[in-house]
This record gives sequence, C-alpha cells and structure tokens, in this order.
Amino acid sequence: MTPVELSRTVLRAVRRAVDTGELKVSVPERAMVTRPRPGGCGDYATNIALQLARPAGQPAPRVAQVLKTHLLGFDGIDDVFVTGPGFLNISLRDDDAEAALVRLVDDILSAGSEYGHVPPRSGAVVRIRCPREVRALVVADAVARLLRSQGSSVHVGCEEPLPDEWERVLEVLGVRDVRGGVPGDGDASFGVTVRPVPAPADPLPLGRDAARWALLLPAVHDRPRITGDHLVQRESNPLFRVRYAHARTRALRRNAADLGFCAQPGPVEAPRELVALLEDHPRVLERAATRRAPDCLARHLVGVADAVLPFLPSVLPRGEEKPSAAHRARLALAEAAGAVLAGGLSLLGIDAPDHL
Repeated sequence: MTPVELSRTVLRAVRRAVDTGELKVSVPERAMVTRPRPGGCGDYATNIALQLARPAGQPAPRVAQVLKTHLLGFDGIDDVFVTGPGFLNISLRDDDAEAALVRLVDDILSAGSEYGHVPPRSGAVVRIRCPREVRALVVADAVARLLRSQGSSVHVGCEEPLPDEWERVLEVLGVRDVRGGVPGDGDASFGVTVRPVPAPADPLPLGRDAARWALLLPAVHDRPRITGDHLVQRESNPLFRVRYAHARTRALRRNAADLGFCAQPGPVEAPRELVALLEDHPRVLERAATRRAPDCLARHLVGVADAVLPFLPSVLPRGEEKPSAAHRARLALAEAAGAVLAGGLSLLGIDAPDHL
C-alpha cells in the first residue's frame, strides 16, 4: 500500500464512520499521510482525527478511536495506534510494505525527473511580481518553475522595466520568461508578489549553479551568503553533496551495465529515512509551490542526498559476488533517488551533471 493508497483508505474509513452515524462531518478531499514523527510508531501517521474533531464536535482521541475501528477492517493494515493528542499511527503488513516500496520505486523510475509533477490545469494564469533585484528575479523564476510543475500557467514580471544590460544578468543566472513591467491583468485570477531579502553582494561571479543555490537555499526572509563556500567541492558544501549524490547514482548505473545487469524494482532492505524522503517528494513540491518557497525543495534535496550516500556502497556486487535480484533492487532504489535529485535541481534551475 503506497502513501497515496493509504490516504484513500483513510478517507474510506471516514466515509464508513459517517455512513454508520458515528461521525457527522463532511468527508475531506484528502488525508495527509506521513512517516511518524519522534514519539510515534508504525509505518505511517495521519492527523485526520485532529482535522475532524472540531466539525465533529468530539475530542480528537475519540474521533481517532472511531476511525481506528474502521481502519482495522481494511486489507493491508496490520495494526493502528492512537498517540499524542489524536494521531493515528498505522502499521502495514510486512508483505504489503514490501510491495509498497516496489511500487514507489517503479513509479519514480517511470516518471523520471518529473516524479511529483501534476498535469497542466486549465484555468487562469498565476501572475508573479518581483522587484528589479537579482535575488528577487531568481526566486520568482524558481517559484514559476515550481508552480508549472504543479499544473499552473504562470506569468512573471518585474515591477520596473528591465534595461538592456540586465539581459546578461538574466542569461548568466538562467532566469527565463521574465518580462519587464508588471504583468497585465488579462485573464489572470490572482497575483503573487515575491520580495525576498536582497542579496548582500553580486552573485554573478559564482556562476549560474552556485549563485542560484546561494540565493534559493535560505528562506526568503533570510539574508543569503554570497561566498566562495558554494564553489567548494567537499562535504561541507550542501550543493556539492546533492550533485555528487546524483552523479554517484549515474555512475552506479554505468558500472552495473558494465557488469551486465540493470535496475529492477524489488524487495530491498532500504534506509527508512531515504524511503520516507522519496515518498514525501510530491508533497514537498506541492508545499514549495503553494508557499512560494523554493528553499523547502533545496533543503529536501540535501536530506535525500545525505540519506542515499551511505546506501550507495552496497549497490554493486563485491569481490566474487554475482549480480543478484538484491543488487538489481538496490540499483533501482539508487536510481530513484538520483531521479528525485535531478528533478529537484532542475526545478531550482541548477544542472545535475552525470560526472562530477
């Protein structure tokens, strides 16, 4: 059972509780399912009981107990625990958890770098305004990429006309589709103003990738650091770790081909943190787009890189080992992490090189 399938199962439990009269609420459109936080248990957790407590006119723990009874009636769910103020912690059956991981890796490999993207939505255009300042232009550009990944049409414009000399700035920083002057109303439905804390120094000497990372990693209300640290090729540099982790996954694919095997999703003993981060990637993209916060995505990519790097040495056969189903499954998981890293970097406007 994947997180999406489990979310639907939680909603079916709510519908059953409504149909039996145990809860008098409107069934929500979605139920958020995540990995348990510290203090939790099981494979997944949801706050649906807290969400429904007020409209149901019942304490959240009582709502959670009602939903627990119904959840235990679904195939694939092994046990349900109520923790804290009313969180539902759900344990899946072991065979179902393995199948969910296989489907997750298969879904990522099928979508590639567009894992977590949604189809274009028909409707009005989102208008993004930003001042004529280098960080604002880069943040607006990244927000536009994120919104497009979530199905929106986007129009980006400066609050002031852009002089000819700014063309070079936009080219160096990889800023695209930004027009001078505030975008007109047209058929647009709403506008977004992006006004981050300005960069304290000229980022252009860092080059496109390091400059964009330096401007996008901090939250918009934080002042970015424009220093040579972003160019250092060592573990202390988060950008290096992210790009290095991606390059290592690509190298493993080439090495496996030399050994005569390729990736194939299958049961694998996977790092729990890595699996949780890969599962959460679509929600991170949605959150970063909705909050106009590319820093959320940047920090998520650092987490994926730090979680996958210790796993990579176990992917290829060692010594006299022959490639096995376990090696193919490990390679598939590594390639899935690489696809998430490549896709995330692309949305930030940063290259993900195969060699580093």
